[in-house]
Amino acid sequence: MKKRIFTVFAAIAMVFTAKAQETTTNTDTRSNFVLGAKLGVNYSNVYDSEGEDFVADPKVGFVAGGFVTLPLTQWFAIQPEVLYSQKGFKGSGTLLGNPYSYERTTDHLDVPIYFAFRPIEYLSILAGPQFSYLLSEKNEFNGAIDQTQEEAFNNDNIRKNTFSVIGGVDVNVSKLVIGARAGWDLKENRGDGTSDTPRYKNYWYQLTLGYKF
Repeated sequence: MKKRIFTVFAAIAMVFTAKAQETTTNTDTRSNFVLGAKLGVNYSNVYDSEGEDFVADPKVGFVAGGFVTLPLTQWFAIQPEVLYSQKGFKGSGTLLGNPYSYERTTDHLDVPIYFAFRPIEYLSILAGPQFSYLLSEKNEFNGAIDQTQEEAFNNDNIRKNTFSVIGGVDVNVSKLVIGARAGWDLKENRGDGTSDTPRYKNYWYQLTLGYKF
């Protein structure tokens, strides 16, 4: 009798174990196509690629957009995104022998294309290239700078198309996605090389909260 009872309980346990494994497999969403939206903040700054007399401090900007996850396998995917992204810096230095300070805000259309490695359902490790297009630029001057110098900043030949490298992680909690990124421009801002303002490259850290539809 005891053996029969043990056999029945063992069979029930095996059934429940199989069902639990089946449920776990079915709820793993790594093989699913995903469409989502996200918003957050950039913490951006620049560095002078030529080492001139130029000091920059970081500033905070807004970022928002959408993303698509295209699974290749259960562990790998491609994740393109389209983002409106504010970057910039607070700068100071000398121009034509005169000291200045100002804050620059740049609005970009960013299109990163990530290669995602997803070792578990809840974590994605991402890296890839990013194309950025400069939509607008705003300079707010705070120091002793004359109108001619201000016009030189506002009308300068700044590069509109840049390429960057970017990487980070996504943490997936149900339909929410917590994302962290870091990115660096590969080209300086000087356009064709005739720019009079300091030569620099953007770098930024990004924190976002996304929702999967």
